[in-house]
Amino acid sequence: MENIKIIREELLSDNWYTLKKYTYEILKRNGRRQEQTREVYDRGNGAVILLYNQALKTVILTRQFRLPSFVNGNEKGVLIEACAGLLDQDKPEEAIKRETEEETGYRIHEVRKIFESYMSPGSVSEILYFFIAEYSPSMKVNEGGGIEHEQEDIEVLELPFEKAYSMIETGEIRDAKTIMLLQYMKINQTLNAQR
Repeated sequence: MENIKIIREELLSDNWYTLKKYTYEILKRNGRRQEQTREVYDRGNGAVILLYNQALKTVILTRQFRLPSFVNGNEKGVLIEACAGLLDQDKPEEAIKRETEEETGYRIHEVRKIFESYMSPGSVSEILYFFIAEYSPSMKVNEGGGIEHEQEDIEVLELPFEKAYSMIETGEIRDAKTIMLLQYMKINQTLNAQR
C-alpha cells in the first residue's frame, strides 16, 4: 500500500505466539509522512460460536480460568464465554466444529457465520470469525471440557438464553466475544424466529 511502508520488523518474543516490533512510515491525512513504531501480537486467527436450542430457548457457554483476566483484576480469574479457539490452519467453519466438540462435547454439522471482527486492532492482529448453530441433546457425543495436552479445564454450561443475556448486566459475563454473540441473538430475535 502506498500510504504505508514497513521500514523494520523485529521479533521480540516467540515463547507462546509472536510479538513483533514494527517501525513504519505512514502518510497522514494532512499529506505529511511520519515514522511510527508499534508492537503487534500475532496469535493467529480464531473462531467463536454460540450454540442455541430453539425449542428449549437455551444456549451453551463455557467457564474457565483466564490468566490475563486474573492479573488484570478478575479476582478468581474465571470467565464465562462462548466456545472459541484458534483456526490452526483450518478453515473457520471446520475449526469451530472441532473446537465445539472438544470444549462442549456437541458434534455439530451446520454452522452459520454471522460476521468477523478484529477484537483488539491496536495491538493484536487476530481476526475472529463469529458463528451460531443450533444444538440438540442428541448431538452430545462426549462431556467436552477441552484437550488435556492443551492444559484446558473447561466447564460446560447450559443456560436459558434470557438468564445468559441478563448476566451481561450483572457482570457475570464480561467476555467481549460472548457479549457480542448474545447481543446478536437478542437483536435478531434468533430464538423467536419462525422456521
